[in-house]
Amino acid sequence: MINIKYFGIAKEIVGNDVAFIESSTISVADLRQRMNEQYKAFKQIKGYMVAVNQEYAIDSQIINADDEVAIIPPVSGG
Repeated sequence: MINIKYFGIAKEIVGNDVAFIESSTISVADLRQRMNEQYKAFKQIKGYMVAVNQEYAIDSQIINADDEVAIIPPVSGG
């Protein structure tokens, strides 16, 4: 099982700050696809990042069950 932490608008979309995926490994690209399918509003977030073990990940990176995963939406400030 993969533990995923959500921040900002992503947390609001999911309705929680933590969720789980029933998988022992998954690529970042596959995780994005699952998020877009399960939570349609994710398609509207342009450029959200996936961090694995506190580093931004590319789509081909493999996520393992013991990795720390975070979904980080774009932020704006002023």
